[in-house]
Amino acid sequence: MTPATRLRSTLAALAVLAAAPMPSTAAAQEFPTKTITVIVPFAAGGAGDILARMIGQRLEQKWGKPVVIENKPGAGGVIGANLTAKAEADGHTLMIAPSATMAVNVTLFKTLTYDPAADFVPLALAAATPFVLVVNPDVPAKSLSEFIAWAKSKNGALSYATAGPGVPHHLFAELLKSMTGIQMSPVAYRGSLPAVTDVVAGHVPLMFVDLGPALGLIQSGKVRPIGISTKGRLAAINDVPPIAEGGLPDFDAASWQMIVAPAGTPPAVAEKLHAEIKNILAMPEVKAQITAAGMLPVDNTSIASLRDYVKSEIARWGKVVKQAGLEGSQ
Repeated sequence: MTPATRLRSTLAALAVLAAAPMPSTAAAQEFPTKTITVIVPFAAGGAGDILARMIGQRLEQKWGKPVVIENKPGAGGVIGANLTAKAEADGHTLMIAPSATMAVNVTLFKTLTYDPAADFVPLALAAATPFVLVVNPDVPAKSLSEFIAWAKSKNGALSYATAGPGVPHHLFAELLKSMTGIQMSPVAYRGSLPAVTDVVAGHVPLMFVDLGPALGLIQSGKVRPIGISTKGRLAAINDVPPIAEGGLPDFDAASWQMIVAPAGTPPAVAEKLHAEIKNILAMPEVKAQITAAGMLPVDNTSIASLRDYVKSEIARWGKVVKQAGLEGSQ
C-alpha cells in the first residue's frame, strides 16, 4: 500500500468514526426500549406516589412505552433506595424519593446501605411539601413572635407532636428550636393524623404538620396556624404568613421529592429523562395538580446543580439531626 493510499484509508476510517454516534448518544436516541419502572419507597397515597403517577402517565403518553409504579415501602425508604441503586443503569428504572431518603437518612442511620450522593443520578426535583406550624386554640399566641415569647415562658416544660423520629415534623421543630432558643421535647406518633388529632384535643399543644391532614382542621378553627415552613405562601391558606416573614428570614424548610436514576445511567439518557420530566413539571395543568395536592411546584436547572443540591441538603439536615441527638439512632 502506497503512502497516499494508506492516508486515504486512514482518513476514510476516521470519517466513519466521526459519523458514528457515540454509544451514550445512540442509547438516548433509542430510549426507551421497554417498560419504565418508577419505584416509590413508601406506601401508596403519599406525596411521592401521587407525583410518580402524575409524571409516569405523561411519560407513557409521550414515549408510548408502559410506565409502572412500584411501591416498595419499608425501613424509612431504605428498601426502595437499595432496589433502585442495584437496578440496571439504563434509564428504565427510576425512583421518586423524599428528602428523608436522599438527605436525612445519611446522618440518621447508623449504617446506611446506599449513598444518595454517589449511587444515584438526580434527574429532577418534582415538588416540595410545605408544613404548617399549628397550635391548639388554647395556646395564647396568634403570631410567630407571640408564639416564641409564650414558648420561652414555659422554661422547657413544653412538648410538640411528631410523626416519628427524624421525619420533617420532627426536624422542622428542631430547626425552629435551634434558631430561637426555644426548649421543647418531641412526642412521637404513628403518622400525622393521630399526632394532629392530639393537638386538637389539647394533649400536645403544637406541631409542624403537612397541609393534607391539617387543612380542614385549620379551616374549622380546631387548630390555629402560626406560620408556613416555606418562604412561599400556600393558595389554600393564603392568609397564613411564612415563618420567614414573622421574624426568622432564614427559616425555609420543606420535604421535597426528587426523581433519580441509578448511578452509571448513560449521560445522554439521563439528560433525555431530565429534559422530558422538566417539561412535564412545567406544564400549567401539572403545576395546578401539584398545588391542589398541597405541594409547591419547584424550578429545575441542570443535573449538575441537582447533584450540588443533594450534597448541600445532606450537610444541612445532618446538622439538625445531630443537634437533635438523633445521629445514628436508626
